[in-house]
Amino acid sequence: MRWKLGRPDLRKYADHFDVPAADGRLGVTFLGVSTLLIDDGESAILTDGYFSRPPLLAVALGRIRPEEDVIAACLERALAHGGPTIPRIDAVVPVHSHFDHALDAGVVARRTGAALVGGLSTANIGRGAGLSEDQINVLAPGSTWTGGAWTLTLVEARHCPPDRYPGTIDEPVRPPVKAAAYKCGEAWSILLRHRDGASALVQGSAGFVPGALVGRRADIAYLGVGQLGLQPEDYLVEYWAETVRAVGARRVVLIHWDDFFSPLPMAPTDPPLRAVPYAGDDLDVTMRVFTRLAEQDGVALSFPTVWQREDPWA
Repeated sequence: MRWKLGRPDLRKYADHFDVPAADGRLGVTFLGVSTLLIDDGESAILTDGYFSRPPLLAVALGRIRPEEDVIAACLERALAHGGPTIPRIDAVVPVHSHFDHALDAGVVARRTGAALVGGLSTANIGRGAGLSEDQINVLAPGSTWTGGAWTLTLVEARHCPPDRYPGTIDEPVRPPVKAAAYKCGEAWSILLRHRDGASALVQGSAGFVPGALVGRRADIAYLGVGQLGLQPEDYLVEYWAETVRAVGARRVVLIHWDDFFSPLPMAPTDPPLRAVPYAGDDLDVTMRVFTRLAEQDGVALSFPTVWQREDPWA
């Protein structure tokens, strides 16, 4: 049991919020937790698509549901991000099916006409949101999906321990429901490749299957770090080896560090994103270990800036 009070101060890492602004065709927009809009100005992939961010009390004691108005406002802002044109979202791809990743995924797919791509658990979230079967794409581990300018490969992964809602979702989820209805289901390492050759790994949860990414390549790794700072240091070192080193990434961008019980800032006067409290994670531990590993490997270590269209390949 950890009794450390407070939360990490992100101002200590201000110099790591350094991903270059996107001034070319490709861009990635961080939208909190592990929601990323990855686009080329015409075609886009959206991981997770989680915007509702219900408060802790609702998650712990009540029932949760996608908030349609919040989703609509966030999509409008994300898609009008200053790229060459407003892109079409080709696919919504949750990294697994917990509420802080997949709660809104079916609604986002319904609103945008995107394919919902994932495992059987994610498919049942889509069915509960009213998606037709031809909009739901269930992939087996190691298989690929191609749409627009993108090819996705879903590689089997694991949730970072502990998984508080283990198991699979075997029936359509029809909100409002308890947060526990959003069981983890299949967890993925998502490998993306644009038709021009740019590639990225999105590892939304800090878990892994040893050797699963050996022989795969990605220029960039978006690395989930939720709960990672509570693990033994040996686990952090192995996680880095099984993701960053395995794919040969030259830049690591950290995701899933923000307190997802607080809403996304929508106006300049809104509170900024904050790190998860020490009771749930310790980002300072993660940064201490990862800074050392990044220096050893000559890899850039960065944080993304919410709502900013950035170019990690630059």
